[in-house]
Amino acid sequence: MSQSFTFLVLGATGGTGKHFVNIALREGHRVRVLLRSPEKLGDQVKDVQVWKGSIVDDIDTIDTDKLVEGVDFVASMLGDKEAQRDSKINYAFMQKLVPSMKKQGVKRFLYQAGGLSRPYQGSLSPVLWIVRNTIARGFDGQHKDNEAVMEYLETQAKDLDWIVHRAGIYLDGPSKGTLERSQSSVSIAPHKDCADYSYRLLVDPSKDAIHTSDFSCYKS
Repeated sequence: MSQSFTFLVLGATGGTGKHFVNIALREGHRVRVLLRSPEKLGDQVKDVQVWKGSIVDDIDTIDTDKLVEGVDFVASMLGDKEAQRDSKINYAFMQKLVPSMKKQGVKRFLYQAGGLSRPYQGSLSPVLWIVRNTIARGFDGQHKDNEAVMEYLETQAKDLDWIVHRAGIYLDGPSKGTLERSQSSVSIAPHKDCADYSYRLLVDPSKDAIHTSDFSCYKS
């Protein structure tokens, strides 16, 4: 690696977030995390800079200017199914975080949304619409929160280099291969592969990836 960066990882103890932190540390970068319970990091806690806080309980007291000061890249893998049933917690936090990223000169921002979240002014395929409204109906609050974030980024943050990864994620498991960006096809992938894809896209995006909300899929 020729250059070391500082990452802020939000959702660092989640399924994808913990793998993202591992990748960034392995590649020799510095990692900052915002966590309600730092002990959930386990052995990782000694290798990262911890800011204690929760976007659910502490949104009014988190100093987002300080949180992103000196940060090159921000990766958000935030999600709380129960909290998002009743409130768009990610959207509320992004309204505070994005101005701070602009102010502090953050290079790039990646937001992970689910593959069943509809992009701003876009639509879901009939198959994905059926899945969202049947077997995945319990996650509808998360999808609506993601959609509010995507609309906010599209309409209020064009001067920030953001990328949305609409990922098809299932539980932890061994790698199934290398994910690539796709506008039309989504693969169901383990957390590890989603984290690897998001990391690669964030540090070295495709020439036309900025300001997109695309899927990821395995190429045959």
